[in-house]
Amino acid sequence: MLPELNHEEILRYSRHLLIPEVGLEGQRKLKNSSALIVGTGGLGSPVSLYLAAAGVGRIGLVDYDVVDSSNLQRQIIHGTSTIGKLKVESAKAKLLDLNPDIQVDVYNEPYTSENAMRIAKDYDIILDGTDNFPTRYLTNDVAVFLGKPNVYASIFRFDGQVSVFYAKEGPCYRCLFPEPPPPGLVPSCAEGGVLGILPGTIGTLQATEALKVLLGIGDPMIGRLLLYNALDMSFDFVKLKKNPNCRVCGPNADIKELIDYEEFCGVPGHDYGEEGSAGAGLDVDAVELKTRLSLTPNLILLDVREPHELQISALPNALNIPLGQLAGRLSELNSADDMVVFCKGGTRSARALELLSSAGFKKVKNLKGGINAWAKDVDTELPIY
Repeated sequence: MLPELNHEEILRYSRHLLIPEVGLEGQRKLKNSSALIVGTGGLGSPVSLYLAAAGVGRIGLVDYDVVDSSNLQRQIIHGTSTIGKLKVESAKAKLLDLNPDIQVDVYNEPYTSENAMRIAKDYDIILDGTDNFPTRYLTNDVAVFLGKPNVYASIFRFDGQVSVFYAKEGPCYRCLFPEPPPPGLVPSCAEGGVLGILPGTIGTLQATEALKVLLGIGDPMIGRLLLYNALDMSFDFVKLKKNPNCRVCGPNADIKELIDYEEFCGVPGHDYGEEGSAGAGLDVDAVELKTRLSLTPNLILLDVREPHELQISALPNALNIPLGQLAGRLSELNSADDMVVFCKGGTRSARALELLSSAGFKKVKNLKGGINAWAKDVDTELPIY
């Protein structure tokens, strides 16, 4: 039996009650429904705010990060007053201030193969607000195994995607992307940037799809992928079909349980606060690099950031070859030189070090934490971005 609305709730949701497709019964459905939101960042912010405002009775938030000032350009659920606080707690406070009649559950832990089924099993719908491939595949497989809709979205720079993956009625994420891209091919928003308003646009579309599914109205985007570009304000749609050979939702699926998604994707699924590293013995920290520069005048500094990033911060006399051009410009480098590679935070430079090592460069190190670590520990006049 659906829960009743009290007088305060009837007033709060009155604009919903006036819509024939929602009405009193639909609002009672929302009050009785639950949604799990994986990630409380750029996408999770508008998604959770609008689902809370709409009266979804129970909302679960999964995240393990803390609020940073660099988040506030797009993660509108947080604020300056919550910098340094747990994202799930910051988001919970905002949601309950917006709508104190709902229940907000928080899971301050990475979403992994060990806990995902336990966390997701009691929710009606899952919303993917992740920013990495291992968690994206994990979220999909959890939804398939539990028979739940997975409202998917992704963002990068000016582009966004939205779909509803629901294996009972259409394709799942793996039907569209059976295999992840090669490690390093697709940069993250932290590496490539994102227009601050883009997750608001895509996140509200994501929330709209979730409400349609929960209410059983309209035509949810099952079997369709929306492609959005903010620069030319274009919306395109791609029809999707269920892949009969899908390893998770196909008739002959061979993946029956959650796997090691970091191994499957070849990249880490979670950033536990460590600065970008190439691994043991391959890194040099900023203070150590300062010492090496004074002792090794011929040390080559290789900056693999994009040229426009040099306008933000730069190291004197560094050679700039963007990571995407490095393979084609190896002839400009001497494999006999001592070299330290750096980028913004150490992730791109770690991939550059792998490329250089495979090409025979043996005297190369990675600046752990990138130029931001240099700005923090050596030259505080440089900005951190």
